[in-house]
Amino acid sequence: MARACDLTGKKRLVGNKVSHAKNKTKMRQQPNLKEKTVFDPETGISLKLKLSTRAIRTLDKIGSLSEFVRKYGHRYL
Repeated sequence: MARACDLTGKKRLVGNKVSHAKNKTKMRQQPNLKEKTVFDPETGISLKLKLSTRAIRTLDKIGSLSEFVRKYGHRYL
């Protein structure tokens, strides 16, 4: 399973670490993912999702999974 957020699709970034002498080495930045069980009161379903911490904060702010998809679905899904 890929290390990506199930809601936002956020995944790792790839780039170069550049030293003072301009030596370049490949590096990657992993997203901060947490496994979280999300209960949706509208449908009555609990889902176990792998979410970025930013998505968890947004879910807490909005209140429900259905509302998140309704509001931001066109951007992420």
